[in-house]
Amino acid sequence: MTELIRLTANEIVSLLRSEEITPLDCLDALETRIAQVDKAVNALPTLCFERARDHAKALMKKSVAERGRLAGLPIPIKDLNDVAGVRSTQGSPIFAHHIPKKSDILVENLEDQGCIVYAMSNTPEFGAGANTFNEVFGRTLNPWNLSRSAAGSSGGAAAALATGTAWVAHGSDMGGSLRNPASFCGVTGLRPSPGRVAASVYGKIDGTLGVEGPMARNVEDLALLFDAMVGANPADPLSLPREDVSYLAAARSGWKPKRVAFSRDLGITPVDPEVAEIVERAALKLADAGVIVEEAHPDLTEAHECFQVLRALAYASGFKTLYENHRDKLKSDVIWNVEKGLKLTGGEIARAEMQRGVMFARMREFFTRYELILCPSTIVAPFPVEQRYVAECDGQKFSNYVEWLAIVYAFTNVASPAISIPAGFTREHLPVGIQIAAPCRGEDRLLAAAKLLEDLLGLGVITPIDPRPGK
Repeated sequence: MTELIRLTANEIVSLLRSEEITPLDCLDALETRIAQVDKAVNALPTLCFERARDHAKALMKKSVAERGRLAGLPIPIKDLNDVAGVRSTQGSPIFAHHIPKKSDILVENLEDQGCIVYAMSNTPEFGAGANTFNEVFGRTLNPWNLSRSAAGSSGGAAAALATGTAWVAHGSDMGGSLRNPASFCGVTGLRPSPGRVAASVYGKIDGTLGVEGPMARNVEDLALLFDAMVGANPADPLSLPREDVSYLAAARSGWKPKRVAFSRDLGITPVDPEVAEIVERAALKLADAGVIVEEAHPDLTEAHECFQVLRALAYASGFKTLYENHRDKLKSDVIWNVEKGLKLTGGEIARAEMQRGVMFARMREFFTRYELILCPSTIVAPFPVEQRYVAECDGQKFSNYVEWLAIVYAFTNVASPAISIPAGFTREHLPVGIQIAAPCRGEDRLLAAAKLLEDLLGLGVITPIDPRPGK
């Protein structure tokens, strides 16, 4: 069972397809590993192994060819998405005992592709904030140093991957929620282009800030899960049809960009000098492979105002009813975002939408000169878990709990797919991620470049690890 935990997801799927192992063997291995390590990190607070084994047995009655792309590979679902018959809390006391009868369409689509849901991963309340803690389950700790944050909001998913209680994991991303925890926990996380992954619609029907996406321990495993996630669903009016492309094949294609840009800060945020140096060294590794690497970034001046207005609008449309009926049970960050959204004027919203369009056009023009852009995934290394958020960096103070995330929400604004992969370690041996972004719907080349850089850095197999006590 220990040997299974240390295999890649692609290796596990290969064994499942050859029937050398069964989905039940995978579940046994995960249950054993969770018992060994999860108490230390609190990544997977809700388990559903009985349901998982029932689904595994039903899947095993089918021929291997009928078991979908994942062939019985187990996966945890972020506790913002409903799983039928499983406690699904959104990290909120309001839904602390909620057991839905129907799964979100993302979960249904993954199960149709042969995944087995066995756990819910921890998240901040309603995914608000890049530090994973809530009043229902408490904090998720960083396995590299248990005194540090695992980031968020997909912090439980990232910590599970890093400790070997998951081979792949589901997450979601508005302000870096797939990329921040990937960076902090030494794994990979991809924010896809809007529409790539169909999701149940709540609140704003045409929202493109928040997306669902894959996490994994390495780029090829992430691509494997992404292949199972993509595709249209009529319940999501923005969802895109599955293209005639395998993202796993794209990751393995050997494609190499000719010219890429690198920026330490995208011109909009402070970055811890040690983090910036680690990421710059990693980016320059591409030059060893013959890629032209130039220091450049597009004009993203409006990123802060644009994102914060449109985020507030999304919170107001999504949580207005909960705010009116359960304000006393909401954490202060959610209340602040909803109230900010409710106070917005038509002029402020129009201005933000126009800013977004202008930045999108600039980014499209930028990508006519550069095939990709690289920068830090986070502006700091993992911070003490007691801090709610990063309040200051390199001498600059932030005005709210969101502003420190500009280096990731800049790409959210312009609909660029972006991935975080491990770039190296600080002097305290804490992981640092490098972020790579591509033109909208350019995930195939993004994954190929990420795999190239992963190989150049030699950091594709740094997890799983046993949780390490803080100092």
